[in-house]
This record gives sequence, structure tokens and C-alpha cells, in this order.
Amino acid sequence: MTEFTTDFAPRLHENFQFNKNKLNETGLVQLATLYINEGEPYEEQIGEFILEWLDDEKDYVEVKTSGSTGTPKIIQIKKEYMVNSAKATAKFFKLPEETTALLCLPATYIAGKMMLVRAMVLGWHLESVPPKSNPLDQVYKRFDFCAMTPFQLDNSLARLHLIQKLIVGGGAVSVHLKRLVQGIPTKIYETYGMTETVTHIAARRINSKKSRKKALPFKVLNNISVSQDDRNCLVIKAPMVSEEIIVTNDVVELVTYKKFFWKGRIDHVINSGGVKIHPEQVENKLQTIILQRFFVTSLPDDALGDRLILFIEAEFNEEVLQHLTEEIKNSKKLEKFEKPKKIYFVEKFEETHTGKVDRIRTLKARLT
Repeated sequence: MTEFTTDFAPRLHENFQFNKNKLNETGLVQLATLYINEGEPYEEQIGEFILEWLDDEKDYVEVKTSGSTGTPKIIQIKKEYMVNSAKATAKFFKLPEETTALLCLPATYIAGKMMLVRAMVLGWHLESVPPKSNPLDQVYKRFDFCAMTPFQLDNSLARLHLIQKLIVGGGAVSVHLKRLVQGIPTKIYETYGMTETVTHIAARRINSKKSRKKALPFKVLNNISVSQDDRNCLVIKAPMVSEEIIVTNDVVELVTYKKFFWKGRIDHVINSGGVKIHPEQVENKLQTIILQRFFVTSLPDDALGDRLILFIEAEFNEEVLQHLTEEIKNSKKLEKFEKPKKIYFVEKFEETHTGKVDRIRTLKARLT
């Protein structure tokens, strides 16, 4: 028997607090209206979502996808599903009523919206700060829970002790960043999910004693199961957050119907000389060599079909180029076919609306 209900009430838990104020529905509407009329841009986004959430005329919320794998679009997500997702998160991470939480993500996208939903539905004490790259810089108290992007985590290491449990999403966490968070007392989890699954459906700890020895698989939340299709791509069955079975383009290694390892996106696969290369796996190996932002992609090649190339976000430097070329050439981690044939330097990568690297636009901008 499922622990979830099909009713998304109550919309506002009696223990809910926002920015140190205990608010009933009337007070929350007033605050949201004030934010919209007089607040900072990020507060205006919060206010608009709160009013949308409390709107009895609609049983859904309109959410913009990130655009990391295509053109951003608006989709409708049932409020009922958002509540179910909030409850699943609370159970998985052991976050009871009156959990203190920090909102440092924009409320325009699903991750920020869900922090607000969790607080309102579960009775958390939520505080907000501007969604900037270093969100903890002006924070001087401890919080039980927070959600960040990998970029925010990278810029918050010195003050991370203020967060007890942290989830990181919106992009893969690099090997370099995983090394930096070892030994930090904060429990840090890398998450897997998308707008269509109402944020994360799986998570894995990245700074535990076990994860220091070897990478742990993603473990799915309650009432969710996963499988593979004939492409070895992840298939998600999550009836409490989606009416349909979700077929992804993420190639995975399935451990059980509850655990999996992510390998890369099938639409990023490069066929070079008959060998299929997952850029994400190559990037994972290159992270021990390159500290700047980078990615690997391909260009058409008469002999190979696709030629593997490397893009680095930095000004061109002949010495750096020679050093990297030598490092890659002598790398024992990289297979012969995984070594890029050419290196390009780009001062600034093109980005999606959520700050992810837009590989296609960056490639076009550099080569046109």
C-alpha cells in the first residue's frame, strides 16, 4: 500500500516559515505580492511562483525546461506530483517537519520551485538568498538542508560547514570537485533527474568513506524503479510524479531496478573509426589534467567519420597547449581513441538559461 495520497492538500503546512516569518495563506499571498511589486528580480520570481501554487483555478504549474539537451520549453506539472516528490525527498534524506532549509536557486526552474514546495508542504523553515555563484558568502547560520548547482558548490567550499545535508544537481559533479569535498562534514549528494521527473529521482553520496574508495551507483527514491531499453538507455517508472513511463537518452549501467551508474548521453556519442566514444567518460578522465571548464565533441572526418576534439574555456596560450598535448599523449588513463585530435581555446563558453555549457552553440560560434 502506497504512503502517498492523490490529493495535494495541504498546500501550506501549519509549521511553515519563510524568512523567519510564520505565515498563513493570507500572509503568504501578501508577501508574494510585495515581492512582485517591490522585490529584487529573484524575489519577484519567488512571489510569482507562490501565487501560482496557491491558485485554486489550476491543478498544475508551468515550468520551463533547462534546455541542456535541446530548445527550452514550457511543460505543465501537476501540483499533486510536486507534493509527492517533496514527500519522497523528505523520506529519502530524512528531513522532518521544521527542517531548516536554504533556497539559493532561482524560482524560475523546477529545482528552485521544489525547494519552496517542500517547505510549504512539509512545514520547513525556509530562508532565501540571491541565487548567485557564491550563495553562502552572506550566510552566518547553519541549515539542515540546501540544494545547489556544481558551480555554486565549487564556490562555497570554505563555508560549506554551514549546511548539514546538500544535494547537487543541474549537471555532473566533476572528479576534481569530488576530491575537494572529501573530508568535509556536510553530507553531499549528487542527484539525477530532470524537469519531467519533478527534479531528482535518484541520488548518491559523493563524500562518504565508501565513495572515497570507489564511485557509488545512483539509488532511486521510493516508489520509483528503473530499467534499460535496447539502446542501454535509462527507462524510469515513477507513477507518483509522472503518468507516463519516461524513456531517457542517458546510457546507464544497470545494477538493480533501484540502482544504476550513469555513463553519458546517447545523443552525444561519437563514432570515430568505428569506435563509439562517450564524451562524458573521456571528460571524466581528462578532469585530472584540466582544471578549467572544458568539454569534448567531434567534427566530421573523411577517414574516421568523426574526429574527437577538445574545447577549453581559456585564452589561447602556446605553452599551455604544448603542455596539455604532451599530458594527453602520455596519459595512461586515456585509450588511444579517447585522445583528442585537436585542442581549441575559447575565452567564454556559450551557456543555456541555467548556466550549463551549450556544446552545440559553442562549437558553432568557434568554427564560424
